Amino acid sequence: MFEHSLLGGLLGDDAVLAAFSSAATLSHFRDFEIALTKALAGNGLLSSDAADAIIAGCRSFVPDTERLRLDTVTDGLPVPAYIRQLKAHIGAPHAEFVHLGATSQDLIDTALALALSDVNLQFKQKINDLQENLQVLIQSFGANTLMGRTRMQAALPIDVSHRVKAWLAPLQRHRGRLQSVGPAVSVLQFGGAVGTRHAYGGRADAIAEQMANALGLHNPLAPWHTERDNLADYANWLSLVTGSLGKMGQDICLMAQQGFEEITLTGGGGSSAMPHKQNPIAAETLVTLARYNAVQLSAMHHALIHEQERSGSAWTLEWMILPNMCEATASALSTALRLTGQVSAMGTRVG
Repeated sequence: MFEHSLLGGLLGDDAVLAAFSSAATLSHFRDFEIALTKALAGNGLLSSDAADAIIAGCRSFVPDTERLRLDTVTDGLPVPAYIRQLKAHIGAPHAEFVHLGATSQDLIDTALALALSDVNLQFKQKINDLQENLQVLIQSFGANTLMGRTRMQAALPIDVSHRVKAWLAPLQRHRGRLQSVGPAVSVLQFGGAVGTRHAYGGRADAIAEQMANALGLHNPLAPWHTERDNLADYANWLSLVTGSLGKMGQDICLMAQQGFEEITLTGGGGSSAMPHKQNPIAAETLVTLARYNAVQLSAMHHALIHEQERSGSAWTLEWMILPNMCEATASALSTALRLTGQVSAMGTRVG
């Protein structure tokens, strides 16, 4: 639905979609292979001639993406076909040293880490911008009065600033959490066939450090092939963000009800049957995206169950879930930015 030709504009986010696109993933595969080749040569496991030829071949290689798509049905993932094509492109005598000692999961998980690094920069900026928008609402309308409601019943009057601060405060906490969960998922994956790096002997750690530096990723203490708790923690952060935005959206939907009219929004959505209506579409979308991510979170916890040294089913489940959660979060932040920019009045001015 995020890419639907009609509904994608409501639910999707083009920048995050691009970060997880096939083009971006293949670019990350190439960068991994170049970083690996340079590190192997730098640690005496590959001649400079072979390294130069492989790096040049990686940079000039244009994969047959339709062939990759078809072969993935058989192989279960695109890397085997990608490496076959890359080796054929480079040719003898250096093709045998391509991807030396690495495994498919190294490429796919590292590509994921690079994509998450990109989207986390977007999240940080969007959260900052949204905080600024909410501060503007406080400055503009904060002294106005609203009816405070508990269990959806009228309770006592409150200032507008009281309600908006309840939307603003979680964003500051989410920014702080991102400083922890973001680096934890922006990490190199480099373990080889069973996560032991056995092909590199005593030079494995040095190779990993060099590769991480080249790719702009953190270098973990050990490969994390079946240790997916950091990804589940990150998914929890995504759901926390959209949940907080969903609370704001739900509040605004209620405030905008006819008969209450505690908020005025420009650019509301129209109705095909009732032209007089101005529907709070952006606010409703925040609620939808919050509930979507909350449901997906359970699937990411199911994906923690990676059997033995590598899983097929749990790993594939991550591919289905996590990018969509990222896109839902980016879409929610963008929608919240648009929504807070549409507010032309809140509460009742006193005096």
